[in-house]
Amino acid sequence: MSADFPAYAPSEEHELLRRTVRELAETKIAPYAAQVDESGAFPQEALDALVAAELHAVHIPEAYGGAGADALATVIVIEEVARVCASSSLIPAVNKLGTMPLLLAGSEELKRRYLAPVARGEAMFSYALSEPEAGSDAASMKTRAVRDGDAWVLNGVKMWITNAGVSQYYTVMAVTDPGKGARGISAFVVDKDDEGVSFGPPERKLGIKGSPTRQVILEDVRVPAERMIGAEGTGFKTALATLDHTRITIAAQALGIAQGALDYALGYVKERRQFGRPVADFQGVQFMLADMAMQIEAARQLTYHAAVKSERVMRGESVPDLTFVSSACKCLASDVAMKVTTDAVQLLGGYGYTRDFPVERMMRDAKITQIYEGTNQIQRMVMARQLLKK
Repeated sequence: MSADFPAYAPSEEHELLRRTVRELAETKIAPYAAQVDESGAFPQEALDALVAAELHAVHIPEAYGGAGADALATVIVIEEVARVCASSSLIPAVNKLGTMPLLLAGSEELKRRYLAPVARGEAMFSYALSEPEAGSDAASMKTRAVRDGDAWVLNGVKMWITNAGVSQYYTVMAVTDPGKGARGISAFVVDKDDEGVSFGPPERKLGIKGSPTRQVILEDVRVPAERMIGAEGTGFKTALATLDHTRITIAAQALGIAQGALDYALGYVKERRQFGRPVADFQGVQFMLADMAMQIEAARQLTYHAAVKSERVMRGESVPDLTFVSSACKCLASDVAMKVTTDAVQLLGGYGYTRDFPVERMMRDAKITQIYEGTNQIQRMVMARQLLKK
């Protein structure tokens, strides 16, 4: 897309961050990962550890009490947590997803009111765009917001909302002018304590079982007008701009899952013996490992490249191909995660198919990365449109 290739290699500070997060993940999060998956319980131990280390929402600027970490640092945090527990990696990932609309379009008052408690670890922030009949076609949403004096009254149902019920705050997209299509959608901050907010039962899922996915049900929820994010009618534009940044965090999650599976498979094939030799001595196995590592590294380089472009946009620069590269890295990394985790199960043979080993969990967790924040079919459509615009 672009001939502009800025330096995006992680700095010494980034690598120090990686070592810090990896140590925390291996000691404070990994021991609970299988239990979290088996029980479907929210990974409270992971949240507590991330908050204690100030790694739960590193993207929030210092002006609002956050660490002010750049987009690449945020990617590294998510990647390293996902390497041991995909469910837990959705804590920093969804905090960024939920707060990104405020960072892009919110008033200063909204930012100070809602970003500070997230930065302190007192609250989490989710994102409510999809609906039962509006998934890939998000602009066809039915949730309505009707003006009533100094407030808006919201009614509707949001579907597939990550960390719903655990998060305190929600960015909710709703139709404020039905006659204008996508230009009639606005964004609001909704508090779970607002009267009329409730949640559906947790979805019974293939993977990421420790991260609750529920409906957010809005019944005559009265939201003060000052809680609108940006101007009326700009919600869908903000939603798309948000995804340009947060698809990169899904790529980071996919990278971490894939790396965790490769790391485990490497250790296994060096120890497992067949025909009197370590399985790692067989050329067919070596070729599988080489392909897995090559694909992960390709996806990592594209993801880091996209993260740097995302950071440049947040600093006010024009980066016309951010939409392309963010879709590309999400699509590539998630496809790689699905393939690498499947290959890891294959390398462990019958053991890989059992819950006694983590690679089958990683394979189940990887699948969602090809689906949420835009299916990979939608990503390919987005990329094609960007190419054809040129």
